[in-house]
Amino acid sequence: MKAAVLYGKEDVRVEEVDVPRPGPGEVLLRHVVALTCGTDVKVYRRGYHARMIVPPAVFGHEVAGVVEEVGAGVEGLAPGTAVVPANSAPCGTCPPCRRGRPSLCDDLLFWNGAYAEFGVIPARIVEKNLMRLPPGMAFGDAALVEPLACVVRGVEESGIGPGISVTVIGVGPIGQMFVALAHRRGARVFAVGRHRERLARAEALGAEKVVKVEEGQDLVRALRSASPEGEGPDVVVEAVGLPQTSEAAIEAVRKGGMVQLFGGCPAGTRVSFDAQRFHYDEITIRATFHHTPDSVREAFRLIAEREITPSAFVTGEEPLERLPEVLASMARGGEGLKTAIRPAQGPD
Repeated sequence: MKAAVLYGKEDVRVEEVDVPRPGPGEVLLRHVVALTCGTDVKVYRRGYHARMIVPPAVFGHEVAGVVEEVGAGVEGLAPGTAVVPANSAPCGTCPPCRRGRPSLCDDLLFWNGAYAEFGVIPARIVEKNLMRLPPGMAFGDAALVEPLACVVRGVEESGIGPGISVTVIGVGPIGQMFVALAHRRGARVFAVGRHRERLARAEALGAEKVVKVEEGQDLVRALRSASPEGEGPDVVVEAVGLPQTSEAAIEAVRKGGMVQLFGGCPAGTRVSFDAQRFHYDEITIRATFHHTPDSVREAFRLIAEREITPSAFVTGEEPLERLPEVLASMARGGEGLKTAIRPAQGPD
């Protein structure tokens, strides 16, 4: 089968590899649509991911497809069933899982391998985080479940609701999903970013005001200007993953506000803030990592019931052979959002 194999830093090769075989409890999935992701670009740039992938390995983690074969003990999933898996599953028994924090599972099982014609879905994911597609749900739409599930958690953990003013820093796919979900919850949404086309998309998704920030511009002032009365928003979502934008978010949020550091800075990064303001203005700083089985199902529901339009976050489509060029373009900061990769011929 054809597969995109990561060998190291910015070294991805589409080549022929053996079709894997499912073991007990596992499912062999024929991939119909895989979506590119900012995390995959980070992996591409760095050449590895400490928790998820060690090269050489097939990578990619947002996918939907059709069951090709099932392993021993798998029930209720006949070949031909259209499904979408999440890219991980918690153990359910460790201390964080018992405390209701499955995203912090001590044995969180990750899966990679979406950029290939076939992939074996591990038994734990089959058991906990694999969903059958309802009639009429397109594979390309279903493939958005995983990143949307992460944003669902971020929105819920940030207390976003009716009348809350929310400013989103960064208008990539994750930022755009925050805009859409916050708007859907009745919040007043503002978006700040550098790409004019992406800002226009954020406006179409419900942003009340968008602000284009230029290199060297005062980001704190821009964030405050993009808020009611200029006092700072109730919630600032940092969806970029840089220390300077994280610090600006903390400085710009209003008294009693919340900062959601969702972007995830590189290892070893330090973020500083005014401890006196943090205390006396009662600022809350949160960071929400990954998804849970509950948020996966909520994201699936939002897509199945057409409360979210996945195509709003996908701006291109390419065959698997073009993946190295697509990742290189994304790494250079291209204007597009997600690209739908077609690993194999099949139904939509």
